[in-house]
Amino acid sequence: MMEYDISERTLSFSIRIVNLCKFLRENGGTGYDLSKQLIRCGTSIGANIEEAQNAESTADFIHKMSISLKEARETKYWLRILIATEKKTRVKTATFAS
Repeated sequence: MMEYDISERTLSFSIRIVNLCKFLRENGGTGYDLSKQLIRCGTSIGANIEEAQNAESTADFIHKMSISLKEARETKYWLRILIATEKKTRVKTATFAS
């Protein structure tokens, strides 16, 4: 398995989140509503990590990375809800799977 730096991994993850949200929006229903939350937190992870790369201090770096962790936890929460709802079957077939 190739190793990627955190910026590349979070960029790849953000792209997958965007593709999943496109799929959810195309299919409407509850998935459409959940996609609004998911796209915000799922793409915010990488954005905050990018900001951390230019932190003004160690404390600033830690703060920005902590925000990324919070966003990752929120993303996990929304994904768990999607999996647990009626969208379960449809999400498996989405372009989210790489």
